[in-house]
Amino acid sequence: MARPANAPLSPHLQIYRWPISMFTSIAHRASGIVLSVGTVFLAVWLVSAAMGPAAFADINGIAAAWYGQLLMVGWSFALFYHLCNGVRHLVWDTGIGLRLSDARITGYVAIAVAAGLTIITWVFALAL
Repeated sequence: MARPANAPLSPHLQIYRWPISMFTSIAHRASGIVLSVGTVFLAVWLVSAAMGPAAFADINGIAAAWYGQLLMVGWSFALFYHLCNGVRHLVWDTGIGLRLSDARITGYVAIAVAAGLTIITWVFALAL
């Protein structure tokens, strides 16, 4: 079947821009996956501590390396983002903030608060 001459074309990927609500929805699911993987690493770290000093030194060496620290910063951002966006969804369940403009603003707020909490957490963690 031929496409009618006046039918709109789908936007190109180069010009299509994700709405913030689409981004936050996908990011919420992705942060849940990141939290699951990070929790497995946390469990391995705790089990290695129970297995003895040698096993703990191996796993703790990964966590203490620059790439381990970077992964933990990402994991903590995923934790805070998932928390903030979850609170956002709980507020939506009450019927508040469902307008498009409110959803857009709260999406940006959730990302900003998560970033702020991550920075504050790591400033305090590195100061200890």
